[in-house]
Amino acid sequence: MDDIFVKRFQQGDSAFIGELYEAYGPALFNIILRIVRSEELAEQVLQDTFVKIWRYGGSFDASKGRLFTWLLNIARNTAIDATRTTQYRHYTVTDDITTMSYTLHTEPLHVDGLDVREIAGRLNEKYYRLVDLVYFQGFSQQEAAEEVGIPLGTLKTRLRQAMLLLRRRFSEHISGDMAFAGGGAAA
Repeated sequence: MDDIFVKRFQQGDSAFIGELYEAYGPALFNIILRIVRSEELAEQVLQDTFVKIWRYGGSFDASKGRLFTWLLNIARNTAIDATRTTQYRHYTVTDDITTMSYTLHTEPLHVDGLDVREIAGRLNEKYYRLVDLVYFQGFSQQEAAEEVGIPLGTLKTRLRQAMLLLRRRFSEHISGDMAFAGGGAAA
């Protein structure tokens, strides 16, 4: 899909953004909602995210990582930027957090048929906690380091190790699915 993404953006295929929205919108919305904690603001941030995706789609480089990771980073950064605005302060003051529904937070995050949270949950607790704080809850790396009481450099090293482990687990999961899908034909 990553190569198709680049080609369709280079060709100026505007219909593709709708396909991306359908495929990745729900997963990105859940991540954004965890960060901004307001459904109304999360919807606005999701729209801003897809505007950025459209604007910068041609700069995506599949050799540097997966499409979902690139989309996730744009959504996460846009959501974090939104929390630094006066509009965000307005939402947090006017929303009654005790009545806000957080059911979307507990739903599985599915990307390309994979339950990302379930696979990440298999990590050692010292890695999972950091992945959860930074990628699922939207903490900055500095905030996450302070939250768990470790130096920033240690956090960065652990996150890098966690990403390598996750990449390996996703690859194993995907290749396991492919082996299963084609395994019965050679009998």
